[in-house]
Parts: sequence; C-alpha cells; structure tokens
Amino acid sequence: MRLTGTDYADLDGRLAAHDAFLAARYPGERPDRQPVHTVYIPADRLDGFREWGAEALRVMEQHDFPWSVPGVRDKLAREPIEDLRVDFEDGYGVRDDDQEDAAVRKAATILRAGERPPFLGLRVKSLEATTRHRSLRTLDLFLDSYQDDHFLITLPKVSGADQVAAFVTLLERLENAYGLAAGTLRFEIQIELPAAVLAADGTATVARLITAADGRCTGLHYGTYDYSAAAGVAAAFQAMDHPAADHAKAVMQAAAAQTGVRLSDGSTNILPVGTREEVQEAWSIHHRLVGRSLERGFYQGWDLHPAQLPTRYAATYAFFREGRDTAVVRLQRYLSRADSGIADEPATARALATYLLRGLNCGALTDAGFAREELLTFL
Repeated sequence: MRLTGTDYADLDGRLAAHDAFLAARYPGERPDRQPVHTVYIPADRLDGFREWGAEALRVMEQHDFPWSVPGVRDKLAREPIEDLRVDFEDGYGVRDDDQEDAAVRKAATILRAGERPPFLGLRVKSLEATTRHRSLRTLDLFLDSYQDDHFLITLPKVSGADQVAAFVTLLERLENAYGLAAGTLRFEIQIELPAAVLAADGTATVARLITAADGRCTGLHYGTYDYSAAAGVAAAFQAMDHPAADHAKAVMQAAAAQTGVRLSDGSTNILPVGTREEVQEAWSIHHRLVGRSLERGFYQGWDLHPAQLPTRYAATYAFFREGRDTAVVRLQRYLSRADSGIADEPATARALATYLLRGLNCGALTDAGFAREELLTFL
C-alpha cells in the first residue's frame, strides 16, 4: 500500500464540488405518484370535465371496446382524469383580454365547485413576444382566485434557457405577492420546438432548460404536432412515432435522467369519434402508441378526448400486469443472488423496483410481490 490518508483526503477535496453537483443535479427517481396522463381541456370547455368518465364508459359500451382489462371500468367510474390542465394556449386560442379574463375567473370557480383530479394546473400562453404579457396576466388572475399545493403550470413553446430563467423570476415575484412559500409555484416545460432540443451553438438546449428552472421544473412534455411541423414534417406524417419525434424524446430522456424531472409523451390527434369502425381504428392507434411510449420509458402522455381514456388505462394496466411476474422473480433472484439466465446489475434492480412501484402507484397492481417500503429502498 503506497497511498496514505492524506492522498485520500486530497482526492476527496478535489472532488467535493463535483460530489455536491451530482447530489443536487441527479437526486434520482422521485418515489411519489406520477399521473399516467395529462388531459388538456380548453378553458371555455371546462364545464363538463367531471363527466369524462361517464362519457368514456358510454362510448366503450356503444362501440364494443375490444380489450378486456380488469379495473379499467372501475377506474373510469372512480377517477377518470388523473391530471387536468386548463388550456389557455392553442386549445383556447386568441381572445380579447376581457374574454380571457372572464374565462380565467370562471375556470377557477369551476375547479373550486366540486371534486377535482389529484393533479391539476393550467397551460398559459408562451413567453414569445406576442403572447408573454397575456400569459402572465392569465397566471396572475388565476392565482388571485385559486391556489393549491398540487397546482402546476405548463409553459409551452419554450425555445431557450433565458425564457425559463425569466419565468422563474416572475414566479418568485408572484409567490411574494400572494404570500406563498418560496418554491410553491412549479412548472412543466413543453418541448415543442427543435430549438428546445438543439441550440444554435450546437448544445443540447433541453439540459440547459432544466438548469435554468432552478429546481422548479417537474416535467418535460413533448408536443407532437408543433415540434413535427417546426421540423418540416408533412402534416400527413406528423405522429408520436415519427423518427423526428423519437430523436427529440431521446434527447429529453437523456437530459432528464436521474434529475427527478419527469417525462411525458405527446398526443395523437386521431380521436375515437364517428362510426364503430372509425372509433375502433382510433382506439387501436392510441392503444399501440400508449404501449410504445411505456416501452420507451415515457410513463405519461396527453389525452384530448373522453374516449381516449379507455385505451389509456387498458394499455397502461396491461403493461404493468404482463410484466409483473417476471419483474418480481428477477428482483427476488437478485436479492438472493441465485443463479439465473439474466445477470442483473444493481441499476437494473433499481429499474425493476421502480417498475413495480409505478404499477402500484397507478393502480395497475395491487400486489407487487414486495411491500412498498421494500421497493423504496432501491431508489
């Protein structure tokens, strides 16, 4: 042995700053529940959101829902929407100030009037020059009427870190103005422009966005159609599984890995409406795309219509139930160090535990083979 305690202490000193950076930047997966979807409803059509479950069940019966997955109908009756976003951006459009002001106040009144989903918030307009004042006015008015610990803001069409940093400053001012605790106002960043993935100087913008958010960013949401259009993809080929979409989401995934910032895929605009054949075709597309997103590590997506809820839950529940037994066996063998045809590493054991925990959190699993507390020890 030639190294001494002094050598070790010197090494620790040299790496102390980097150790602190790793602990702050990459705290690991968050163990709390992540919603399986975000439902976007334009602010002027918010009134009926509490009827989405009943409407989904009606369409299932009317058009012979082709997947029989236990628990889906109960979920639709009990908690059809997990995460609601009141939309003041593209889904709402451009109105005069008096109209939007009235819509903001009405939305707050509707949300306060009865049962609400476990997660909710609003999507404001972007911080581009033409809409930034209206965006902040809407947020300010909404906070004047509605404040909640689980409230999230969705910031669309982000193109650079300066926008995120400016938004953080405004959120700090709003917290002070409304007497909210520091850090109360958190937000998701929508990746809807190629500039949000690759900057003009060749760097990966999305990682800089997370840094600029100063701990307030909870998620990155992919915007299928804005991104595809901006990338020059013809309208007929704009979809969640286009190669341009896969590239953007792969960069998002790398930037968010182990940061605690969660990922959400986008939506499909092929809605389950019309004839029985049209509804079933749209269901087939949505079911396939939800399953594809889950396989690629995107555990959340957007839903735009009540009839998309059955396929959202059917595909999600099947994903966790079909893989449950294999995951349990692999984790048991890892813990017992038993011989197996798969040589799992500690990182894979964490992934197995996280998979089972996600299944419990979303309601797909009632028995994950391990107690929740056991699974949490892996994170």
